[in-house]
Amino acid sequence: MTQQDGRRGRGPRRRLVIAVAAVLLAVGFGVGFVERGRPSAASAAEGGGTLLTPTIGDASGAVVDGIAPGVSEQVAFHIHAHLAVFVNNEQRGIPYGIGVLGPFQLQQTADGPFVTGGTGFYWLHTHDTTGVIHVESPVQRRYTLGEFFDLWGQPLSPTQVGPERGPVTALVDGTRFVGDPRDIALAAHAVIQLDVGAVHPFEPYTFAPGL
Repeated sequence: MTQQDGRRGRGPRRRLVIAVAAVLLAVGFGVGFVERGRPSAASAAEGGGTLLTPTIGDASGAVVDGIAPGVSEQVAFHIHAHLAVFVNNEQRGIPYGIGVLGPFQLQQTADGPFVTGGTGFYWLHTHDTTGVIHVESPVQRRYTLGEFFDLWGQPLSPTQVGPERGPVTALVDGTRFVGDPRDIALAAHAVIQLDVGAVHPFEPYTFAPGL
């Protein structure tokens, strides 16, 4: 083969390598940084096992229990609580995007999807599947677990948590809560556990730095 023939052979191969590299780079960028849209049940379950509900539902944008959505998060009153749900000793995951108006902007992290944006945020919402409830309000007031479930569009009572029915035992910071679980306050760093059916040993939760 002549030197000229070798050059002709290398040209197409070089263009093919460059094209493949460009495609791989584009795919990596799309997967690793931002996604838009609704979560699938599989992706939303990351970090929380089987979801309590298969999807987050659709936030309507209407005022719920006196809680309105805003175009951005409100931080005049900014605290966090944690919710865990067990059904006969099996944990049920809490979806991301509760209280957020879609379409979502999702950041892929090592711990799973994180909602970075939407068209609106209610004062109570979730960003990920850790069970952390974000209270980000323009006014300081008492918010309750019942209000959070109303924003979620799920029932909560002494005999029902979402679609799961049975006697409900509520624990707050390890102490049994007597009364309707809807009345549990979303206090700063409150660790709330709802057990449907069998009573699961209380599991503490450590909030991430800065929460």
